[in-house]
Formats: sequence, structure tokens, C-alpha cells
Amino acid sequence: MIALLEPGMVVRHPGMPGWGLGQVQSNIGGRVTVNFEHAGKVVIDSKQITLERVFGH
Repeated sequence: MIALLEPGMVVRHPGMPGWGLGQVQSNIGGRVTVNFEHAGKVVIDSKQITLERVFGH
């Protein structure tokens, strides 16, 4: 799933709902940089966290 995340896609962090929606900035070597509404830019290790893609947004 993480390999399918591309820049521009909208995601949500399953363990941090307060962060709001995030837009994928990059996905390099399993490290996904996401710009969240309420948390700013966060680098996610895709081996530890599975981001949830948000459709229709």
C-alpha cells in the first residue's frame, strides 16, 4: 500500500486523528513526507505506520 502513495494524495494517520488530513509530499525508500493540516510536515516510516488514503477529497 505505501508504495502506492504518491505526491498529492490525501491521507490520514490512523493513530493521530487530531492531525487532520495530510497531503503526501514525497515517498522515498519507505519514508513518506506528509504535510498535515494541524501538525505540519511529518516524515512517516512506512514500516511502522500504515497511512490511510482518503478518497473523494
